[in-house]
Amino acid sequence: MSLLGSIVSKILNPFGSSEAKAAPADKPASTEAQPSSGGDAPASTATGGGTSGGPVDVEAVLNDMAAKNGQKLNWRTSIVDLMKLLDLDSSLHARQQLADELHYSGDKNDSASMNVWLHKQVIKKLEENGGKVPADLKD
Repeated sequence: MSLLGSIVSKILNPFGSSEAKAAPADKPASTEAQPSSGGDAPASTATGGGTSGGPVDVEAVLNDMAAKNGQKLNWRTSIVDLMKLLDLDSSLHARQQLADELHYSGDKNDSASMNVWLHKQVIKKLEENGGKVPADLKD
């Protein structure tokens, strides 16, 4: 599984369900293509894992994971901390691989700029794949 696929899967399916798969980086997923199951019904929250058909509350899932983690990780702004929270390799090499998956065109040796870009793209991909992302995390 790709790094992006692992990130999306661990957040949108925290209980191991294989429903969510990351949309290819070169083809954005259409959120309008997924029919709503209840019209004006409220979206499911917390760690529903996507089983109810509603969007998964990304913030709730990650806050829950952070609360259970012994380290103080700033997943809201740091791609390194987000990857650590998900128990993924957060090394420079792994982040460069993620940058390749997401078609980063900048200098991959400028890790600060790349990290900011990666975090924004991962949050965007979570939303494209059915995650409910808070407004303050959107670009």
